[in-house]
Amino acid sequence: MPNPPNIPGVSVSELPAGPRPIEPAPTSIAAFVGAAARGPVNEPVRITSFRDFEEQFGGLCLESTLGYAVRDFFANGGTEAIVVRLGGGVGAARQGLDALKKTAGFNLLCLPPPGDGRDLEPGLVSVAAQCCENQRAFLVLDAPVAWTDASSAEAGIAQGVGTTSANAAIYFPRLVQADPLHGNRPGTFASCGAVAGVMARTDAQRGVWKAPAGLEATLKGVERLAVALTDAEIGGLNAASVNCLRSLPAVGPTVWGAHTLQANRNPEWKYIPVRRLALFLEQSIDNGTKWAAFEPNGPPLWTQLRDSVSAFLTGFWRQGALQGTKPADAFFVKCDGETTTQNDIDNGVVNIVVGFAPLRPAEFVILRISQLAQS
Repeated sequence: MPNPPNIPGVSVSELPAGPRPIEPAPTSIAAFVGAAARGPVNEPVRITSFRDFEEQFGGLCLESTLGYAVRDFFANGGTEAIVVRLGGGVGAARQGLDALKKTAGFNLLCLPPPGDGRDLEPGLVSVAAQCCENQRAFLVLDAPVAWTDASSAEAGIAQGVGTTSANAAIYFPRLVQADPLHGNRPGTFASCGAVAGVMARTDAQRGVWKAPAGLEATLKGVERLAVALTDAEIGGLNAASVNCLRSLPAVGPTVWGAHTLQANRNPEWKYIPVRRLALFLEQSIDNGTKWAAFEPNGPPLWTQLRDSVSAFLTGFWRQGALQGTKPADAFFVKCDGETTTQNDIDNGVVNIVVGFAPLRPAEFVILRISQLAQS
């Protein structure tokens, strides 16, 4: 405690600063890439409603499924999206993905099929998955057109869908909805927009650590599913890392799976909520520790970083995002002479190592985050 002043006038005292707060990063900004009736080409446009999409891109369009996906996203709980309208040419979709580099960031990526009865161009899925890995985002994939029943879906996933990224998941079957452009007659549509909306809704109501599946993950605006799956079929597809959509009595069409496409290759990233939680923590900690750039790289800085990250993670442990009856069981934060060697110091790098125990599975997942610091 500072000594009380004994001379009349203004007294100035210095108080020790607490940990620098880390702000949570967004989790459910969805990017959509596809053709539209009008609007800027290869320019990311941020929208907050389907009305915005209608005003800037012309709404639903017979030549494209983009508008339907954006509509379903907002109908199912989405609140913010980035839309990139494609130009012409074979490489248009890749150019559209490149345009996303101009944005401040996104969390979910949807690539609606280019048209009814058509799939994405060959090779685009792997490019999109790499884009998501670079941007700490998650790719929501639609089942190919050839997946018309459980058997064809199992055969298709065995042949591969273009990526086995932990930052991607695939959903089957497609949705049957009223089509306003065809007199509200039922049509079959890709599910990526609706599923991304469910993810956004789940994030808002429960948190990014909650699986976007189950009784709460209902699909709004959907009349029925294009394929009715049995429990046995769902079990087989789930084991193959295909996330099924199913209809339940008194509930309706619902998301009933939460596996990444790396589920059978790397148990650490088997579940969508675990992977998305890790992406969220990485982005939040990365953003929230940029102040460390050009700070003197030594024990005082390391202590400040440990305190800031620990305070941030403690807050999420209290919300139930992590396992453990006390913070020490839920996470660890290391930033010291072991994580930041003299060679790192000489190169202006400070390393923070974070481990956390997700609700499922229980293993610690290791993140390594580096920031530039003054050498």
